[in-house]
Amino acid sequence: MMSLLFLVLISVCWADPHPDNSSLEHERIIHIQENGPRLLVVAEQAKIFSQRGGNVTLPCKFYHEHTSIAGSGTHKIRVKWTKLTSDYLKEVDVFVAMGHHRKSYGKYQGRVFLRESSENDASLIITNIMLEDYGRYKCEVIEGLEDDTAVVALSLEGVVFPYSPRLGRYNLNFHEAQQACLDQDSIIASFDQLYEAWRSGLDWCNAGWLSDGSVQYPITKPREPCGGKNTVPGVRNYGFWDKDKSRYDVFCFTSNFNGRFYYLIHPTKLTYDEAVQACLKDGAQIAKVGQIFAAWKLLGYDRCDAGWLADGSVRYPISRPRKRCSPNEAAVRFVGFPDKKHKLYGVYCFRAYN
Repeated sequence: MMSLLFLVLISVCWADPHPDNSSLEHERIIHIQENGPRLLVVAEQAKIFSQRGGNVTLPCKFYHEHTSIAGSGTHKIRVKWTKLTSDYLKEVDVFVAMGHHRKSYGKYQGRVFLRESSENDASLIITNIMLEDYGRYKCEVIEGLEDDTAVVALSLEGVVFPYSPRLGRYNLNFHEAQQACLDQDSIIASFDQLYEAWRSGLDWCNAGWLSDGSVQYPITKPREPCGGKNTVPGVRNYGFWDKDKSRYDVFCFTSNFNGRFYYLIHPTKLTYDEAVQACLKDGAQIAKVGQIFAAWKLLGYDRCDAGWLADGSVRYPISRPRKRCSPNEAAVRFVGFPDKKHKLYGVYCFRAYN
């Protein structure tokens, strides 16, 4: 008898609605549609290629699963684009759109907008591509309580080069490494960029910072001083180090430029200060390390004359190896950091186009 009474009481409790929660349960019925169409966000291409100074469209479309409807019509569609940092620890706001409202952020202001070729098109157009635009972008579409995302990678045509300052190897902490690259018309390279450079033949035995804070170096020809001659080729990884205290070289990345890179024809060889003035007199500036690498790699620039560059180094680009001019490989040859006041060389200049 007691068991029967207990069952009756339980059934009464389940049947009795709680008056205070009636509105909450009503809201849940509205928003949870177990058999309804689900919002989907899709990027038609996972990686897009461009170059500095160009325009690019990062694809992103949204729709409801098993239908061709872009939105339900009940809620406004909110589109948000962010850039993922190289270590994936945070996101940087790029662009937000909701209804007629549009907002771009930071260095993207005035350079980004939605393509909107159809009602479900959330693709982002970026104009006047900068080196810093390289990376992975997230497209997020929000409708009411539903949202979905897609990630698109923006890759730039360019060249990775190792860099160390006049002080010599292993003298840069992470922040100084970032600035060193910026000073040479480049940015600190990512692992993906270094990996692609290694696949293209980059071999360098000095470890350098990458954008994610790791320290690595690429080896195509294993040898004793560089991890051992019996090791396999690859990108060697030192791991993550203290960004303030640890000191290494850096790998920089640069792309094409809007200007003219050239060796200045001058009747005499020059000191560093004379070289700077000679370029200015010619309506240009003394060229940077990133510019000589870009001219060499992307334009096939070839010159067997050593010349001053902005950082006080002396280099020359060889794209056609020959006797007396890098006979074994195409490369930007490094002479060193000579005495600026007494050593005499030619000079490489750069004139930007307006």
